[in-house]
Amino acid sequence: MEEKSKVIFGNEMSSKVYNKAVKSKKKYAKKYGDDSQVNYPVVIRKNAHIGDTLGVYDVLLEDGESPEKFDTQKGVIVGNIRMGFGHYRISMAMASAARSMGYVPYWMDLNGYPQTTCTKVISAQNDLYSLGSRLSKIGLFNKLVWEPMNYEGFRALSYNASDQKNAELMAPVYRNVPKEIPVIGTHVWPAQAAIHAGMKYVVNAIPDNWPMALHFAEGSVHTIQCKNAYMGYRICNGMNGDAVCKEMPNDALVYTGHYIDHELVANIESDCNARMERKANGKPMRFLLTIGGAGAQREIFAAIISYLLPLILQEKAALYVNIGDYKEVWDYLLQEIPDMKALSTEHFNEFEKTSRFAEEALTGDVIGIHGFYHENIFEAVYCTNILMRSADVLVTKPSELAFYPVPKLFIKRVGKHEMWGAIHSAEMGDGTLECRDIPHVLQMIDLFIKDDQLLGEMCDSIKLNKSVGLYDGAYKVVEIAMGLKNKN
Repeated sequence: MEEKSKVIFGNEMSSKVYNKAVKSKKKYAKKYGDDSQVNYPVVIRKNAHIGDTLGVYDVLLEDGESPEKFDTQKGVIVGNIRMGFGHYRISMAMASAARSMGYVPYWMDLNGYPQTTCTKVISAQNDLYSLGSRLSKIGLFNKLVWEPMNYEGFRALSYNASDQKNAELMAPVYRNVPKEIPVIGTHVWPAQAAIHAGMKYVVNAIPDNWPMALHFAEGSVHTIQCKNAYMGYRICNGMNGDAVCKEMPNDALVYTGHYIDHELVANIESDCNARMERKANGKPMRFLLTIGGAGAQREIFAAIISYLLPLILQEKAALYVNIGDYKEVWDYLLQEIPDMKALSTEHFNEFEKTSRFAEEALTGDVIGIHGFYHENIFEAVYCTNILMRSADVLVTKPSELAFYPVPKLFIKRVGKHEMWGAIHSAEMGDGTLECRDIPHVLQMIDLFIKDDQLLGEMCDSIKLNKSVGLYDGAYKVVEIAMGLKNKN
């Protein structure tokens, strides 16, 4: 196996950095075991939740007869992890694009195999990240620990060196996956693990547009959503202190545009026109509040809902609140805002009814507050996607949702790297600046409701962006993945 922790794109790591990476792997192996000699069986089964919608088949590591077989000609693996909702959402975009192009998407959640060292290592790091997200509400911790780690700590080549060593422990999950099936990793670990496992055609779909060595999976084709990130990645800018780094090869980095589901891209014009028609006809403005995996910003959402209650009563505003799979967040909101209960309709654990509501909302009227909770992770994540089409404004932190083709109001980030999502969206004209405190969030809500131009300008920008292919990233990533295979 090529040693990827000693040299990263021609940049030699010091013995101190390399030895630290080796110790990191040994620590995890000691704690969670080393299953590099285990021959995990593979079973393919249609996903019970998004199998019909997105054509997704699960790659499961379990004994028994496989109901389905790999399609080695048209199959593409979407390798992901659950760390918040973002990487699942990007994976769904890849699956949706692949299906629309006639390919078969196979879903590999490397955080979904509890018997493996791979999942144990990822789960441990996910728990730490979730804890950090929650603690980021503490100003001093955020300033001294969380933002520096997310902005500069993850940026360093030395961080990638340790990650590459740890990813060697994740490779066994790919052992019985046909090596000629292309892999699209929507987090760096599935991409790194695929390379270590000998998968032949790997694309590493980088989610963030702040260049960080964290996202390197050397041996794969790296794709980015924003051109402003290109040069930072290409020259490994600031990834080894003030030193000038050796650059990435030209063919290792490709700009694709935003990773968006086919269903959303295909309906951009009609959805934007419907938003403007509702605005012109004085219909309630629909705000979609989506609370991410860590549930770290519930206080901001509580303030927004409290502020909007009078406007909801006057039918000047309506609310969709997707709490994902965090029922306790809904309970918290009801406790904080008792008047909310009488105005709310709960759509809980009935995804068919949720889908029907989303479909009817495209042409029908919506009033009041609609709360959405789904215990299943696929339904919890995809709920936002299907509600997005009929929403007028998406209220979200500037994470992966910053790239979606819907007018956006950005609340405070969780991690400094996320601020570039809001900057990019504002430059593209489809979102606001990042509103870092509640008064500025409420000011922007007022502006959306009262102003006759803001929503229309964003909708016009979204349609213009579509015309130049800004939202075609998922299609292009799939093209690259299959192109690697077809070229050989």
